[in-house]
Amino acid sequence: MHKMLKTRSTRQNYSKTQNLWQDKESTIARPCLWMQAGVVTKKNCSQYYDCTRCKYDTAMEKMVAAGKQISWRTAMRKKDGKERTCRHAMTGRADYRNCPTNYNCYRCEFDQLFEDTLSPGSGHAGVEMEDVKGFKLANGYYFHSGHTWTRIDSGGFIRVGMDDFAFRVLGGPDAFDLPLIGQQLNQNKPGWGIKRANNLADILSPVNGVITNVNYSVKTSPDLPVKRPYRDGWLFTVHNCDIKGALKNLMTDDTSVDWLNCEITALEEMIEDVAGTLSADGGVLMTDVYGNLPALGWQNLTHTFLRT
Repeated sequence: MHKMLKTRSTRQNYSKTQNLWQDKESTIARPCLWMQAGVVTKKNCSQYYDCTRCKYDTAMEKMVAAGKQISWRTAMRKKDGKERTCRHAMTGRADYRNCPTNYNCYRCEFDQLFEDTLSPGSGHAGVEMEDVKGFKLANGYYFHSGHTWTRIDSGGFIRVGMDDFAFRVLGGPDAFDLPLIGQQLNQNKPGWGIKRANNLADILSPVNGVITNVNYSVKTSPDLPVKRPYRDGWLFTVHNCDIKGALKNLMTDDTSVDWLNCEITALEEMIEDVAGTLSADGGVLMTDVYGNLPALGWQNLTHTFLRT
């Protein structure tokens, strides 16, 4: 038993990135590009900087076409050189850089590369982690009580994955049974599954929505979510036209930390029932609790923590 408790808790340091993709009630301001360019006095973005879906942007562009308004790009071109900020820096998704193409984004290699990076096919490069007794929580993510997470991507897509706790407790799955593109998911209902040897487990979907993309790398490398659960180990993306409603029952920040502390306490009590009193030396549970203590029972663990 003591072998499972040797590793001490160390806070992981990751490069910090500004978390822009919050729900619409977030206290973090997201000033519209039209406002930042000085065309309008006050306007915050409600579309996660996906201008193609923004009715306000569409209306403003119609006014530009009719000669009744200047575009935000034209306004930026009139600024001094150092103030001609790249649109990705204006949205906070990149560090400061000057626009090299006079806001002709279609000619900018950086713009094309950045859009590819922000698409639902890629994970977020930087994630700030919270260490809770050795288990990792990603800041700015939304957590479901079945140990899944969501995060809002550029354009309002919802990325979904499983958290570090699930893999630390159950160990690495041999395979994932992922949903298909176009499939409808229902919150709190089984949405996909995992398999380890002869053990199977259903996973509850954290949100309602339609599958828009699947991380097929997970099918060929099922250890990827175990190693990088909040980055390249994402599972799929979902579209839901009511993002605020989709996320309102999930946990973030302090709430998710309190919840995870309770889950860890429950796990410790289960282990004590099987293996005796835990060491109180400040250590933390190591990877693959089930593999080290199969007497805990696969069904018992999945019922308790995955809620299935």
